[in-house]
Amino acid sequence: MPHPSRAIRIDAFGGPEQMRLVDTEVGEPGPGEIRIRHHAVGLNYIDVYQRTGLYPNALPLQLGMEGAGIVEAVGEGVTHLSPGDRAAYASAPPGSYCELRVMPARCVVRLPDGIDFETGAAMMLKGLTAQYLLRQTLPAGGLQAGDWVLFHAAAGGVGLIACQWARALGLKLIATAGGAAKCELALQHGATHAIDYRSEDFVARVRDITGGAGVKVVYDSVGADTFMKSLDCLAPFGLLANFGSASGKPAPLDVGVLAKNSLYVTRPTLFTYIATRERTQAMADDLFAVVQSGEVRIRIDQRYPLAEVAQAHRDLEARATTGCTVLVP
Repeated sequence: MPHPSRAIRIDAFGGPEQMRLVDTEVGEPGPGEIRIRHHAVGLNYIDVYQRTGLYPNALPLQLGMEGAGIVEAVGEGVTHLSPGDRAAYASAPPGSYCELRVMPARCVVRLPDGIDFETGAAMMLKGLTAQYLLRQTLPAGGLQAGDWVLFHAAAGGVGLIACQWARALGLKLIATAGGAAKCELALQHGATHAIDYRSEDFVARVRDITGGAGVKVVYDSVGADTFMKSLDCLAPFGLLANFGSASGKPAPLDVGVLAKNSLYVTRPTLFTYIATRERTQAMADDLFAVVQSGEVRIRIDQRYPLAEVAQAHRDLEARATTGCTVLVP
């Protein structure tokens, strides 16, 4: 029996105006699938990449990579979830911009009772990203308490989680952000220092802050505007982890530039890390534990009705948002 739903769909790649609210019907879950009714949906920069076609998908496309709600039905072979469970996910394929969907169960996890739906929807993709960066994407020799790291766009959703988690791990995180208010936000959430990249040379400031030593790792979701300068911030054997391209893709890299300090570069993606249910669950357990301990608080600064998602995208692209944003079906 079909179940009515509303969803945000694009029929062509382009700007926020391509997103349309449409009436849809959702069927029953097949083997390895669930049907979930969303109470909240997360907004992420990857949604912009998919809307514009930078990350191409088949059209028409229903956008959205994370959400939280109630499991309504489970398909054959699904044993870790049951109808009535509170659940949350960050998962491919796209499709969370809706009231109701059928999706693979592999990356959906039970949401602890102490975490509300909006927090669950806001934290999964960003929190799991912070988890794989700080806990798994590590420089040679790993990271120990007292080590310096640099985190670009630190006043965003991933960044504010990372600032707090780094503090909990004893790391000294240097944040970059655009403007004094965003820098202050990063400091309030655990950054040791904050650099306004609009008015300061972040390479010079990093060298000054670290006494010329540089940082062990740079976590960079900005891309073109910061990539090459980030290499100049690294200590010998340091790692540049480019996990996004908010300012555009970095230019092709001449690997010879890495020889200066025997540097490493990686381009990780969340969906490699959460490719199995077991790994997804382990990462989610780590995230839930640090949130429930109070060491990491999920800051939701923007809420939009699902029908106003175009404005949410405009605000995100204008860098007018801080913390996390949720869409309410």
